[in-house]
Amino acid sequence: MMSNFKISCVIVDDEPMALNLVESYVEKTPFLELKQKCSSAIEAMEYIKNNPVDLLFLDIQMPDLTGIEFSKMLPKDTRVIFTTAFDHYALEGFKVEAIDYLLKPFDYAEFLAAANKANTWFELVKGKRKSILSDEKEFLFVKSEYKQLRVKLADVLYFEGLKDYIKIWLKGNPKPILTLMSLKSLEEELPESQFMRVHRSFIVSLNNIDVIERSQIIINEQRITVSEQYKSKFLEFINNNSL
Repeated sequence: MMSNFKISCVIVDDEPMALNLVESYVEKTPFLELKQKCSSAIEAMEYIKNNPVDLLFLDIQMPDLTGIEFSKMLPKDTRVIFTTAFDHYALEGFKVEAIDYLLKPFDYAEFLAAANKANTWFELVKGKRKSILSDEKEFLFVKSEYKQLRVKLADVLYFEGLKDYIKIWLKGNPKPILTLMSLKSLEEELPESQFMRVHRSFIVSLNNIDVIERSQIIINEQRITVSEQYKSKFLEFINNNSL
């Protein structure tokens, strides 16, 4: 499950009993957040225009505009789980890339299985977006001696932790930048493709490693030991980048 994240959803069905049933299922599912119930696709369209949502539980056979037709008009980030009493719509649901297809009458176990598929999809997307954003990061602002210093990540050789402080060692700088921060909080801000924690006191720039000698990394003549806790991850990095 995604921590601290709820999937916002709208239920669309022209049958009041079906609306109420799906509403009861949504309310007992912790990672779903109901934003609106709509009795037609037209009503849902008006709502979504001003209130973007993640997921629709969408009936297919409705007057004026069917669920299939409506699904083709949705924003690309809004996903659909179809709910219908007719099984011959399954192929059309597949064509519009629905997350799942619930055939009425369905129970909570079937509903939850479909909702979990949606949860997994959004978790993957959220993870990819976070990874993309992290990889695009080129600098950090760090507080040092009452100033905010702009530090280019490409210039960082390694970070050295000293209790509540961090030393930031940069290319061409004989003296490090000293900042009040923990290595753990810094590690969460750094792009994984560029930096790796190799010791409880060191995070190294993978792009600036000069030599790897047994269990030691040499960067700018500084020897840093890879501790047992981080060795397997570091060995994986070596194997993925070896000839």
